[in-house]
Amino acid sequence: MNTITVEELKARLDAGEKLNLVDVREAHEHAEFNIGGIHLPVGNIMMTETDSIDDLKEQEVIFYCRSGARSGQACLFTANLGFTNTFNLVGGMLAWREKFGE
Repeated sequence: MNTITVEELKARLDAGEKLNLVDVREAHEHAEFNIGGIHLPVGNIMMTETDSIDDLKEQEVIFYCRSGARSGQACLFTANLGFTNTFNLVGGMLAWREKFGE
């Protein structure tokens, strides 16, 4: 599984890169704080309800969650669905908030 740190991701966002971010947390978590991208809970991914991201199968996709566990699952599961370039945000939003605040 590919990984990306919060520092690497922040640098790329600050540089203005267009990134495919996917927040796999629950709706209330996403509403509380997020760094953008598509909201697609990991439960939907596990039920193969990935229509909103299917066009990204050949592109880089960065999954994030609260701590990195659910996004890691999303990386593994989407690889089985044909996604070829997925990344897990190490430490998730906990690491982001610890490093950068809100």
